[in-house]
Amino acid sequence: MQVDSEKELTGVSGSIGVLFVLYGVVIASFLNVCIYRIPQKESVAAGRSYCPNCQHALCWRDLVPILSFVLLKGRCRYCHAPISLRYPVVEALGGVLFLGAYLRYGLSVKAIVFCAIFSLLIVISGIDLAVQEIPDGLNLLLAVCGVVLVVIDPSYPFLQALLGVVIVSLPLEVVALFTGGIGGGDVKLMAAMGLCLGPKLIVLAFFIGCVSAAVVSLALMAAKKVGRRSLIPLGPFLALGSAAAAFWGDGLISWYLTLF
Repeated sequence: MQVDSEKELTGVSGSIGVLFVLYGVVIASFLNVCIYRIPQKESVAAGRSYCPNCQHALCWRDLVPILSFVLLKGRCRYCHAPISLRYPVVEALGGVLFLGAYLRYGLSVKAIVFCAIFSLLIVISGIDLAVQEIPDGLNLLLAVCGVVLVVIDPSYPFLQALLGVVIVSLPLEVVALFTGGIGGGDVKLMAAMGLCLGPKLIVLAFFIGCVSAAVVSLALMAAKKVGRRSLIPLGPFLALGSAAAAFWGDGLISWYLTLF
């Protein structure tokens, strides 16, 4: 009987995991709309999706996440222009991150909040890559998610959350004021994610973000894709560091402390 119960629990857990993946893929399809429309100052809620090249309205057959891209062989059904690889990549990433939130936090309000956080990080990364700008509204929504985490998690005190807000963003703001070497959107992103993650994890997130940005920049320079003075958006790397810290931060910090 115990074995049967364990099998049933495993089956239920697996089914819930599949639902998180499906929700993540579908929601990420909408995130693609946000990435394209927000920099264009278009409404993300009004109007049907359309091909950016020929402006033809898309039908449901064109909008099935990932599958439509595969069946259309990466080209618009109407004008045959190439469809950006960003669309299936973002959709797949949404599924992976939503599943990760479920595996990390279980079936809980906290998992739902982190699904929202990961969704916002995807949009921030996509927009920063496209136009090298992080809209203030997206950082504000991240901060709202952080407030929700403080409210629902009694083990996350307000003062710790407040320290998370300033421990990285305040030094970055000083750097931005005196050197201009970092954008205001990046500073606000670290403040908002500091509220979501707390002081220890946001420091780790910033470290991972900076290291990954440096590695990619050096690789691009070695391949002569960019020059020494080329501007590379930092937002996607800070988002990567934030997601990594959310998933594995506590374990990485514990491992690091065992080295001493």
